[in-house]
Amino acid sequence: MSKKISPVEAVQNEIKLACEKLGLDNSYYELLKEPERVLVVQVPVRMDDGTIRTFTGYRAQHCTIMGPAKGGFRFHPDVTLDEVKGLAMWMTFKCAVVGIPYGGGKGGVCCNPAELSKTELERLTRSYLRAISPIIGPEKDIPAPDVNTNAQIMAWFMDEFSKIKGYNVPGVVTGKPISLGGSYGRVQATGYGVTVAVKKVCEVMKMDISKTNIAIQGFGNVGSYTALYCSKNGAKIVAVGEWDKDIGTYALYNEQGLDIEKLFDYKAKNGTILNFPEAKRISLDEFWALDDVDILIPAALENAIDENNAPNIKAKIIVEAANGPITPGADKILAEKGITVFPDILCNAGGVTASYFEWVQNLMNFYWTVEEVNSKLENILIKAFDDVYGMHKEANVSLRQAAYLVAIKRLADNMKLRGWV
Repeated sequence: MSKKISPVEAVQNEIKLACEKLGLDNSYYELLKEPERVLVVQVPVRMDDGTIRTFTGYRAQHCTIMGPAKGGFRFHPDVTLDEVKGLAMWMTFKCAVVGIPYGGGKGGVCCNPAELSKTELERLTRSYLRAISPIIGPEKDIPAPDVNTNAQIMAWFMDEFSKIKGYNVPGVVTGKPISLGGSYGRVQATGYGVTVAVKKVCEVMKMDISKTNIAIQGFGNVGSYTALYCSKNGAKIVAVGEWDKDIGTYALYNEQGLDIEKLFDYKAKNGTILNFPEAKRISLDEFWALDDVDILIPAALENAIDENNAPNIKAKIIVEAANGPITPGADKILAEKGITVFPDILCNAGGVTASYFEWVQNLMNFYWTVEEVNSKLENILIKAFDDVYGMHKEANVSLRQAAYLVAIKRLADNMKLRGWV
């Protein structure tokens, strides 16, 4: 079995390749290869039984030359320093690809939120905020929701920061409830953005979206809204891969297409899609190997497609909705098989772009309609797609490399102008 490459190594490989392709000297790689700052904190929490437990938390900030750091924080048992650093680095390039004035940030607490009560979760959130408060703020670093974090957690986070400052600071975090300065369209934005990418993919690949079969791994926030918007645009969602605490991974399959609105309602009512009646349950291995899929969309955690399942994939196009869902080894296998991969830092940038809109609205104290948000979002993502696809053709490189070339060229131009190199 091949050695599992770390998120940091994976991004460093992409940076090195892009710097070489752009003819940049090693100084640029040196400035980009590691985060500028990483904070490791102990997060004490008083549990409901009166005892104190400490959890390890992290916040990483990578290359803030374009603006303050931006990126979510997650509550998950597998959160590690290396993962947080790698994800912060990805965020820098994602922001640079779409041309918004942010650097990359990421954070997390190593915990299992399923084992915590709501009050314990609130105390954890507030304690984590207090621990990282010296390095965050609307001008420094703006966190957002990620795995196992949501609008309620952002509300607690914003409230605790505001208490420290002595006045309301809605711009410290994005993904808040609307009533606290959240933006219309933010919850759906990543899935909406993936759908914009899918429509552009169909355009450049000369495909009719209404005759396209799509399989999506993950039915969380990103996967579910991607499924919904793609189906509204005429695509047929034939399979959805998921995870269940009792049986592990599985997928739902219906060759006629799943009714996504019914699936949404079923999940809202039952908290799971495990026993959705209008589909056949198959294994995740069978899901990856489906032969009636045109576009495969991994929308769960990183490293979902590896050297073990990549050889079985039959889809001709992969649109990455998750961060880093394909290992470098799997990337090579897919390229050899002639499968075109549209990369995460382009395709899932809708979330951070809408977060940027929320931050801008907070700073102005002037708020937009959902139609304004979606229109601005679509314009930015279409331009980013065209920039990356143009670089892909011009430089004759993979779409992933093209995205890094676009991003790193923008960062390098700023480094030169500001005298960093």
